[in-house]
Amino acid sequence: MTTETVTDLGALGERFDRDPYPFLAALRERGPVHRVRTPEGYEVWLVVGYDEARAALTDARLSKVYPPPAPGGPPFEVSPAPHMLVFDPPDHTRLRRLVVREFTPRRIAGMAGRVQEITDGLLDRMLAAPGRRADLVDGLSFPLPITVICELLGVPFFDQDTFRAWTVRLFSLRPLEEREAVRGEMTAYIESLLAAKRARPGDDLMSALLHTADEDGDRLSGPELTGMAWLLLIAGHETTVNLISNGVLALLRHPDQLAALRADPSLVDNAVEEMLRYDAPVSTGTMRFAAEPFDIAGTRVERGDAVLACIADADRDPARFPGGDRFDVRRETGGHLAFGHGIHYCLGAPLARLEARTAIRALLERAPDLALDAEPGGWRPGTLFHGPLNLPVRW
Repeated sequence: MTTETVTDLGALGERFDRDPYPFLAALRERGPVHRVRTPEGYEVWLVVGYDEARAALTDARLSKVYPPPAPGGPPFEVSPAPHMLVFDPPDHTRLRRLVVREFTPRRIAGMAGRVQEITDGLLDRMLAAPGRRADLVDGLSFPLPITVICELLGVPFFDQDTFRAWTVRLFSLRPLEEREAVRGEMTAYIESLLAAKRARPGDDLMSALLHTADEDGDRLSGPELTGMAWLLLIAGHETTVNLISNGVLALLRHPDQLAALRADPSLVDNAVEEMLRYDAPVSTGTMRFAAEPFDIAGTRVERGDAVLACIADADRDPARFPGGDRFDVRRETGGHLAFGHGIHYCLGAPLARLEARTAIRALLERAPDLALDAEPGGWRPGTLFHGPLNLPVRW
């Protein structure tokens, strides 16, 4: 194991959660690969810089299969059942093939009208708030994607506050025992939903996944269905919450860019891409592990070492995006890594884009005087997700 000094990102506390970019840029100035201790307590190799992070996301020597925890170290958290993000080919290839058959662009495109309808209803309620003030996370950023993914999967409408509390606790820095208890509650809920779909299938994605098969008759197993439903429910809303919140916050902090978008609403598609690049909802790729000893950009990693590719820093790297710390809705954003890169590129990217475009466009149309009412009071902790826990706005 290396004797390189370990940078403790957790010691930075709320400063890192709120604005990790200066700290990451300082690491990039020193080199592309660093030994860090994450706020979650893991010691990993953090890969910064665009070219190096992009390469790490596709390096076949970095496996997605989780090893046993190191002696004395915290166990790496995994979902309660197998899914695409914890497998390499050929297992990953098989699972993704079975899911992509149903998670089609046509199915997503067909949801545009319903996404607009949900957005309009949420804005009706939010903009009727007394005092013309509200928390954008509560009013729009959270309920829009969770409602959409639940309808897509055919999940009955349930208490959104309960589900939000589950996800906040699960991806927090709370004691492992508490997070494992939450995982158990969520898993039991998902398995009950799958049992209900087996008994009474509907015209929804979860029912389709239960019955889909490839040309050879291959199907998702029971545990694989649980893992896939888990992944789609979590990833299908959590990232989009942060995308909408981070994007609106960037606009409100850059009034010239907000004015440009209001003057030319056709910029909304590119503005969403710039939001993804400028303040990515997912700060790092999910954990990868060295399948053999090898060098990453001149740094030796040993077999079993954990590696994180830093998307947040890659998409601010001035070598790839000149003036990367500047928010510009007219920027050429091609090649950003907000949805990953390679075989694990986010399957739900078209849905996230649809929801964000719809939400941003409708919000700006209906709240012409939208402004930041106060700075966010808290931020998602840790290295995976990045976004405010609340976003006070007025209009």
